[in-house]
Amino acid sequence: MVPFLFVTLFCIANTAVSSSLITAFHALVTLKEGFEFSNPAVKTWNISDQSSLCSWNGIKCFHGRVIALNISSMNLYGSVSRAISRLDKLVELNLDGNNFTGEIKIENLNNLRSLNISNNQFSGNLDWNFSTLANLEVLDAYNNNFSAFLPTEMLSLKKLSHLDLDGNYFFGEIPERYGDMIGLEYLQLAGNNLQGKIPGELGNLTNLKELYLGYFNAFEGGIPKELGKLQNLVFLDLTNCGLDGLIPPELGKLKSLETLFLDYNSLSGSIPKQLGNLTRLVNLDLDLSRNALTGEIPFELIGLRRLQLLNLFMSRLHGSIPDFVAEYPNLRVLYLWKNNFTGIIPENLGRNENLRELDLSSNKLTEGLGTCTSLVRVRLGQNYLNGSIPNGFLYSQDLNLLELQNNLLSGTLSENENNPSNTTKIAQLNLANNLLSRLLPFSIASFSSLQILLLGGNKFSGPIPPSIGGLQEVVKLDLRGNALSGEIPIEIGKCLHLTHLDLSQNNLSGSIPSEISNIRILNYLNLSRNHLSDALPYSLRSMKSLTTADFSFNDLSGKLPESGQFVFFNASSFAGNPHLCGSLLNNPCNVTPITNPPRKTHGEFKLIFVLGLLICSLIFVTAAIIKAKSFKKNSSNSWKMTAFQTVDFTVTDILECVKDGNVIGRGGAGIVYHGKKPNGVEIAVKKLLSFNNTSHNDNGF
Repeated sequence: MVPFLFVTLFCIANTAVSSSLITAFHALVTLKEGFEFSNPAVKTWNISDQSSLCSWNGIKCFHGRVIALNISSMNLYGSVSRAISRLDKLVELNLDGNNFTGEIKIENLNNLRSLNISNNQFSGNLDWNFSTLANLEVLDAYNNNFSAFLPTEMLSLKKLSHLDLDGNYFFGEIPERYGDMIGLEYLQLAGNNLQGKIPGELGNLTNLKELYLGYFNAFEGGIPKELGKLQNLVFLDLTNCGLDGLIPPELGKLKSLETLFLDYNSLSGSIPKQLGNLTRLVNLDLDLSRNALTGEIPFELIGLRRLQLLNLFMSRLHGSIPDFVAEYPNLRVLYLWKNNFTGIIPENLGRNENLRELDLSSNKLTEGLGTCTSLVRVRLGQNYLNGSIPNGFLYSQDLNLLELQNNLLSGTLSENENNPSNTTKIAQLNLANNLLSRLLPFSIASFSSLQILLLGGNKFSGPIPPSIGGLQEVVKLDLRGNALSGEIPIEIGKCLHLTHLDLSQNNLSGSIPSEISNIRILNYLNLSRNHLSDALPYSLRSMKSLTTADFSFNDLSGKLPESGQFVFFNASSFAGNPHLCGSLLNNPCNVTPITNPPRKTHGEFKLIFVLGLLICSLIFVTAAIIKAKSFKKNSSNSWKMTAFQTVDFTVTDILECVKDGNVIGRGGAGIVYHGKKPNGVEIAVKKLLSFNNTSHNDNGF
């Protein structure tokens, strides 16, 4: 009897297992049919062989039942069929990191404990029948396109400990009833379109360890003081969610808190001294930046010995930076920029050699440039720092960025005396607008990784060292507004990554080196207000990337190139070079420019006009008299005979006949004379009278 019962039970169990696998097989086949593109990741899903089901990629079986489906990060497209809810033995379902779209509904999976549908493009809402998911502990719907009010049906999930709805488009207010999900340890509602007030009922979630409500939400009012009851809270992030008002001192009761982010809000008032009780804070992770906080850094923060990050930038804090900040042994990041801090930088800052990033820029600090060699990023610009830059500080092996611009620093830049052959990691160096002087260091070539070098607005003098050609990674080089002299070194042409070169307002002389044209990606070149001479290098015309150039106010000469890139420059780029010529400058080459005479006054002009008129009249009268005399002389003594047929007498023969004693007749047309030719032949000569009444000297015959 007993063996028969055992066999019967065994058969029933096998039948149940077989039935479960068949159901799962058909559910997975339907699920696969919803995928739009075939993917190698699901190639093992052989729908013709259901016996291979438990060996399919992403499938996990236990005692012949499918208990886990993990197809995360398989780059799958399409929709998720409701048939997935027929996998009724599932304990874990992970669809994370694909491209699924449309709505999704998961129900009737009473064994399900973990559901991850994050990083997809699911839309719609989450109004599911959560009562059929009674054992669910983790629900992660991060980074989808859900757009609806926050679901309240999940309040029935008594075992839920992890809820992440971040990165969607949920709107409306946070339901006060969310304070009833007392089993929650992780609540993430950031990155939505939530509004209204943060409900104080969230203070009832005393098991909560992490709470995220910031980013893109726009809450009204301030931080509810009830959050001070979350004694197990480790991480509180209320970044950038429109909060205003005071920081409630009740937050000082969060004795387990390690991270506090309240930045990018409109919080006001002073920093509560009660925050000094948060002795477990690690990463300042005390970030109160970009608010409107006032007052000084409270002395009570001296107890935050575990701090690694302290961000209090872009507020209205004043006073001195407390010395105890320099004593934080684990501090790695200190950002206090854009406040009103005064006085000196704490002397011991960075002595623990853990400090990596320091930003105290845009304050009113006056002294205290230390020698911390562990620093990677240093920003101290826009202060009133004086004194000199410590020797060797520029050549620190880990230093990547150094900004000291707009201070009152003086002295020189030291050479790399420790190990000149070693190169540094520094990529950005900004020392502009200080009082630094003397020679540029020859060991500037040690900055072989440098991309930005800004030294303008100082008092550097002497030549630009040829070693500047070693800056082969530099993109922007600005040495303007100094007293540099000598020639531009030809080695500048080795800086092939330069896009911005400014050497203006110095005392540079000599020719512009043609090697500059080797820099094929240069788009800004300013050499104005120096003493550069000779002709512009013809090779510059081939620099097609050069969009802005200024050669004005030098001693350049010769013809301005009129082709290539010079076509795109205007005349102002060459102003103040009187020996340059070309059509662009309205100064043709090889032609002496005509200088306009000075303008005359009105009285001077009238006098000149009268004198000119008188002189012209005298010249006219004189010319007329001379002409008249010349005409009279010609009329009396000059004769011209024109014969219209062959004659045998001369002009002299005719004139011998024209005498008063020889007149033999008079008429209206003239006088007739009697005469004889030399051969004795008698002739009559008629002298014609003029037909012009104004003339009496017509000698025509």
